[in-house]
Amino acid sequence: MYRKCTTAETTIGMHNYLCDTEGTGGHLKTEPEDFIVREISDPPRKKDNGDYTIATLTARNWETNRLVRLMSRSMGISRDRIGFAGTKDKRAVTTQLISVYGTPDLLEKVDLKDVTIADVYRGARGIAIGDLIGNEFEIRVKDCTMDPGSIREILDTNTNIIRKTGGFPNYFGVQRFGSVRPVTHLVGERLVRGDIEGAVMTYICFTTSEEEEFLQNKRNELKDVSRWPELYNTIPVKMAFERMMVGTLLNDPGNWKAAIEAVPANLQMMFTHAYQSWLFNEMLSRRMDAGLPLNTPVEGDIVIPLDANKIPQHENPIRTTAKNIDLVTRQCRAGRAFVTITLFGSDGELAEGEMGEIERKVIEENKLSHEDFVIPGLPRCTSKGSRREIICPVKDIRYEVGSDDYKLSFSLPKGNYATCLLREYMKSEMRDY
Repeated sequence: MYRKCTTAETTIGMHNYLCDTEGTGGHLKTEPEDFIVREISDPPRKKDNGDYTIATLTARNWETNRLVRLMSRSMGISRDRIGFAGTKDKRAVTTQLISVYGTPDLLEKVDLKDVTIADVYRGARGIAIGDLIGNEFEIRVKDCTMDPGSIREILDTNTNIIRKTGGFPNYFGVQRFGSVRPVTHLVGERLVRGDIEGAVMTYICFTTSEEEEFLQNKRNELKDVSRWPELYNTIPVKMAFERMMVGTLLNDPGNWKAAIEAVPANLQMMFTHAYQSWLFNEMLSRRMDAGLPLNTPVEGDIVIPLDANKIPQHENPIRTTAKNIDLVTRQCRAGRAFVTITLFGSDGELAEGEMGEIERKVIEENKLSHEDFVIPGLPRCTSKGSRREIICPVKDIRYEVGSDDYKLSFSLPKGNYATCLLREYMKSEMRDY
């Protein structure tokens, strides 16, 4: 029914494609301008003399955490006083709202290459992770292996399949884990298993053959903790967070928790979340393997309705039963509700029926319990868990075909991955996303 994936994406749980067609090939992000992202926001209301400054930030080729760190340094404030709704792709041109706890003149101190700040005003509140509606994308796929005529046929066929299905499999994409060095979920697993030292060493030292050779060599050198004093000043800028961890442990040997706490708060949260994401991807793949539908429920499924703004109401889950399945099915087919899979954590219920069996089997195979996701002494790494929609709706898909490339334009709800839509068309190697 579904096409099997044979690339390295299987290592992050992505075993299937919705569309059983050949891929166009190609790769993304040859230039940052090939990947344009504009946040769809619900801006904080204006307030004269408000405590927060709100602005529109456009950045080219900037990793979000590094940008925030350098902005905070320029303004002479803690990075915790800068708020943003979501981390964006580094090799891209991104536009999003930010907030600064302080007055507008602080932003005048920021002078960074390829960063533009506009539409500054005083606001009633700051911006936190998740404070957005969705994102608009303009993405160009270059160096395709198909001729233009075949590319258009693939675009037409797959777009029709996606529209008929109501979306595409809502995997967590490679950015969640790292396309060159998929490591965040490995760190999260070590944290969940209570191995804080292993988590730190994994983040510092884990490498792949896709990583630049000098970074591979540096990570291998850093496996020898006794050499850290001589190696510390040789850790490159590209390993800024690893350098933070090493520096913390040189000042306070053996304090592995402090090393985790040295990196930005959103990265700390990402570790455990990435492991939950890997578990989710595995469960979604197994649902597809079992031939269960993505866009309609079966008995035992937990369905999440949408509110008037099309935002999932995770606080109001509905369990599908023999009595309500017809009503729930109509809601799902109308796009007013979505079937979900667990993001397994310290709290939350599991599905029943066939999907419940899949969820429990993955959890049992990995020898996990709810309590494992409470990380003592690291509250930011603790996660209650939630549920996630198994299909991602797409709005306004448009495409243009060139001689050996094409451009896709579309919008997605928040928390979903454009690369998971692109992979349905491209079917390229993981590094090409």
